[in-house]
Amino acid sequence: MTTPPFDTEDLFDEDYLHFAARPLEETSDAAAGLVERLLELRPGERVLDLACGHGRIANRLAARGLEVSGLDITPVFLDRARQDAHERGVEVDYVRGDMRELPWTGHFDAIVNWFTAFGYFDDAGNRRVLDQARQALRPGGRLLLELNNQAHVLRAFQQAIVHEADGDLLVDRHRLDPLTSRNIVERTIVRAGRVRRFHYFTRMFAFPELRDWLLAAGFDEVEGFGEDGGPLTADSRRMLVLARR
Repeated sequence: MTTPPFDTEDLFDEDYLHFAARPLEETSDAAAGLVERLLELRPGERVLDLACGHGRIANRLAARGLEVSGLDITPVFLDRARQDAHERGVEVDYVRGDMRELPWTGHFDAIVNWFTAFGYFDDAGNRRVLDQARQALRPGGRLLLELNNQAHVLRAFQQAIVHEADGDLLVDRHRLDPLTSRNIVERTIVRAGRVRRFHYFTRMFAFPELRDWLLAAGFDEVEGFGEDGGPLTADSRRMLVLARR
């Protein structure tokens, strides 16, 4: 059965921020430090946060002396990102756009795509994201992807996950499709007396498959790491993939 595409405005909105923003903020300083270390970033380098969300990584990188741009398709995220940048006293060039059609060529020293922000399209669309990222990098530029580790997902699969925030509930019911390597999620949100339901999916990757995709897109020196930047194992909850143009 073919899974229909989904509207990102259903998935990424104020409800998402209500449930996710606070927990994510608690880990964002460490995440930005890991990004800086793995990408070997130096002050003044140009960095793109691709699918930047509400700016939690981009704004922290800007505070470390980097020249940062952030691209996202979701207006509510960009509004929050700009507000946070203003409060932190940093400058980030936030752009609304589709990661499959980037407006830059040979511009960035590094690109980061963080927190499973890759894999929302069909395979042709996902491959195009990698092609566009390579095009936006200067020669020798680096790309860092952070996403679920397929091996861990399969070992510790949960059919349902419940999140609570201020008495409101978010319930995700997961289904794995072996024909498409997608994790298909039916999400129910109960907030402020209303109930909302929709679906979304993410493409899962084992490291060898994503490495081959990156090589096919023209990258080389592809490396894999666990969530702390150490070795990638079946017990790693997250997978970090570093590629160089």
